[in-house]
This record gives sequence, C-alpha cells and structure tokens, in this order.
Amino acid sequence: MFFRPEAKAALWRWREVLVAGTLVLLGLWWLLGPGGLLMLPGAALLIAGIALGVVGVQRGRFRGTGDGAGAVQVDEGQVAYFGPLTGGVVALRDLERLSLDRRGSPAHWRLDAAGQSPVMIPVNAAGADALFDAFATLPALRTERMLTELRGGTAQAVVIWERTPLRPAHAVLH
Repeated sequence: MFFRPEAKAALWRWREVLVAGTLVLLGLWWLLGPGGLLMLPGAALLIAGIALGVVGVQRGRFRGTGDGAGAVQVDEGQVAYFGPLTGGVVALRDLERLSLDRRGSPAHWRLDAAGQSPVMIPVNAAGADALFDAFATLPALRTERMLTELRGGTAQAVVIWERTPLRPAHAVLH
C-alpha cells in the first residue's frame, strides 16, 4: 500500500491516538455485543483505550518533524544532544530549569543544570520526541502548559519548569 510521505508522517505522529480509537471501538463492540458475554473485557478495553487516547493526544502535540539539526538521545535519566555546532549531556536529576526559547528558528529547549553550560536542543531535532517522557518525570511539571507553550506563537523565552523557583512566590511562572 502506498501513502504519501506527508500522510505517513501524520499517521505516525498520531499513532497512539489511532490505536486508542481502535481499542475504544473494539471495547464498545464487546461491551454492547453478544449478550453481555464480553462485558468485563470490553469495559477494560474501553478504559484502556481512553487512557491511551489522552496520552496519545499529548504525545502527538509534542512531536515535531524530527528533521532539524542534531540528534537527541535519552538514556537512563540522561538527556544527550549531539548537534553540528553544539551539544551536551544533562542528567535529569541535576536539571534546575527547563525553558522553551522561541527567539530562534526553530525554537529550542534550554536545559539548565548547576555547574555546566546550558544545553540547547532544537524542538525538531531527530529523536526529540523522546523528551516528552523525559520531561514527564520532572516533579510537578505541568504537561498541558508545556504543550500550550510549545505550540504558542510568542517569540520569547518561557520557563516551563524549575526545581527551586528563583522568583518571588507571588510572581507567576509565565
């Protein structure tokens, strides 16, 4: 079967949502199907499909094209970026601040850790979709806010998460 590259990329970007939709439909079919015989597995499948759909929508919104400069690798709690001009490695446990800098083209994730230079990662770098799961491990990260800022159009740097706030408690984060 032949798909245009753009269609294939769109399907791959939203793959969890497509699987979730299939699970929900199958769960509904089993739930409403043959005399209640598969009611319990159908309900479980329906719940699993809805949960996967919620996570899939978030991941789909996070994913970029992956055709930018450099490559990202996430391995055992460390984020490594290998770019044509810069690069670096940051352990997530040492991360102090995560920012999204939209002043350049493309936008960059800025990872600040104590005692080292910030690591700047283009949002469209190869493998950057693995950052979603890495960032999700940060305590008290607001995922929906991160996704909103990622798709927003403001041309400024925005702090997404910080371990110890450097601002007064009454000041908002963005």
